[in-house]
Amino acid sequence: MGRILALDFGQKRTGIAVTDELQIIASGLATIETADLLSFLKNYLNEEKVDLIVVGEPKQMDNTASQSEIYIQEFLQKLKSAFPNLPIDRIDERFTSKLAMQSMIEGGVKKKKRQNKSLLDEISATLILQNYLFSKP
Repeated sequence: MGRILALDFGQKRTGIAVTDELQIIASGLATIETADLLSFLKNYLNEEKVDLIVVGEPKQMDNTASQSEIYIQEFLQKLKSAFPNLPIDRIDERFTSKLAMQSMIEGGVKKKKRQNKSLLDEISATLILQNYLFSKP
C-alpha cells in the first residue's frame, strides 16, 4: 500500500502532508514554493509509493467555489499531465487555515513562529489529509 499525499495549494506556497504507508496517520511534510511544486512532486514520487493525491477544494460559505479555484484547476491540469496514472481527489478545505492557527496557539507555538506562513500551510495540508482519512469508509 502506498501513501496518500495532500496539498493545500496556494498561489505562492503549497503545504504538503502525507500519510504513513498504512494510510492511518497524517503528518506534515513540507511547504514548497508553488513554482517548484511539480518538480518537488516528481522527486518525491520517484522515492515514495503514492496511491493518491488529495487537493484541498476551497469553497465559500454558500458552497460555491472560491476565487482561487481557477489557479487550482490550472495546476490540476499540469498535475494530471505529469502523473496521468495517479488518482487525484478533492476535499472541502473550509476553515483549515483557521483550525491550523488555532492548533498552533493551543500547542503553545510562540507568536513569532505563528507568523511563519509556511508552517501554517503545512499544518493546513495535514488537516486536509486528516479530514480526508476520516471521511473514507
